[in-house]
Amino acid sequence: MQYTGKKVCVIGSGISGIGAAALLSKRGADVLLYDGNEKADRAQIEGRLAEFPKVQIVIGEFPKEVISTLDLTVISPGVPVELPLIVEMRAAGVKIWGEVELAYQCGKGKVVAITGTNGKTTTTALTFEIMKNYFESAFVVGNIGTPYTSVVDDMTENSVTVAEISSFQLETIEAFQPMASAILNITPDHLDRHKTMENYIAVKESIVKNQTAEQTCVLNYEDEELRRFAKTIEPKVIFFSSMRTLPEGVYLDQDSIVYHDGKNAVVVCKTDELNLLGRHNHENVMAAIALAISMEVPLSVIRETVMNFVAVEHRIEFVQEKNGVAYYNDSKGTNPDAAIKGIQAMNRPTILIGGGYDKNSEYEEWIQAFDGKVRYLVLIGQTREKIADAAKRCGFHDIIFAETLEEAVKISAQKAGAGDAVLLSPACASWGMFKNYEERGRMFKDYVRNL
Repeated sequence: MQYTGKKVCVIGSGISGIGAAALLSKRGADVLLYDGNEKADRAQIEGRLAEFPKVQIVIGEFPKEVISTLDLTVISPGVPVELPLIVEMRAAGVKIWGEVELAYQCGKGKVVAITGTNGKTTTTALTFEIMKNYFESAFVVGNIGTPYTSVVDDMTENSVTVAEISSFQLETIEAFQPMASAILNITPDHLDRHKTMENYIAVKESIVKNQTAEQTCVLNYEDEELRRFAKTIEPKVIFFSSMRTLPEGVYLDQDSIVYHDGKNAVVVCKTDELNLLGRHNHENVMAAIALAISMEVPLSVIRETVMNFVAVEHRIEFVQEKNGVAYYNDSKGTNPDAAIKGIQAMNRPTILIGGGYDKNSEYEEWIQAFDGKVRYLVLIGQTREKIADAAKRCGFHDIIFAETLEEAVKISAQKAGAGDAVLLSPACASWGMFKNYEERGRMFKDYVRNL
């Protein structure tokens, strides 16, 4: 799609904003890149857009007189849709898209889109590996770290793009229509942004809003909300389940992952053949299998790929063993439900490092999932007292406060004995102490290696 002669504002100077500005400039648009942070590094932004000198960069106060000239505004995922500037633009008739919608409108080929509260990154990475091993052209984009806009010019009509889509990105879709979608689960998260659970659920479920009966949506049968949702949507539903056999779909039968097409059942693989720990990861594998089947990938390709796939960085990632203590990095456990999966995957007594930025989460269910495995809970960050109070209400009192992650690692190493595990699984966002969960995870690994 061309934007010659169009006046477009891009809000946000992160990688998705830069990607959107670059794509639009290449497509002939008159682009204004805006960042409301007065401390934003103009020289750095200009350097990243050096190939696109026509992009106008505005930092700090937005020139309101520009609004009436705009045809489109593209916002980065971190920009709230209720921001007063966005509200004013929308009231003036300016179309508001996110980077995902822009890339979809400009891209080619078929899209496989994955959302859910937890498991998105692992499922997306595995689904991409399957697609890459079968289709001649495959891309992985979205919340997994690669801006969707950055690969648009490399796509062909035969490309398959696997996209990890967050709730923030779904807020601004318009025509986005995946050939196959998946909602892995829905549990409370990002309520500081979405305000109510009903809003959060509605945004997640909007991934199917443009899908047709010829397309597919993969859903978790064990999520009560998604079972209800399945009855209301147009695309064909493929369920997966880790708790029961299904008359049709993908399910866990003791130690086997099975696909049943409604007539015949076939074992895709055994769980002990996988390189992924925990029932939640088996669910991720089943979702990827269902998506691949919906894209008509042969079972032989699916089987070989899932058996060779290794864990995603920062998701129950084994770091190393020191003095008989195994260290695991689960920095991507940024909410209580994800952190529950982390502790459930542990098969040793565990010293658990948690805490971080408060997303208005409740922590009792996480504490209750310790199930006797956690020897000590070492807490850092803004939420440490809130989590400690929740733990004490649940009868757990072996709590230690640390000022930094480095101190938390040292305390954990002192408390752990041979045969124990130390798990970083914060149940909170990283903001405030770290740039993102990736930086938190990398620093944890560095601290462990330097013990």
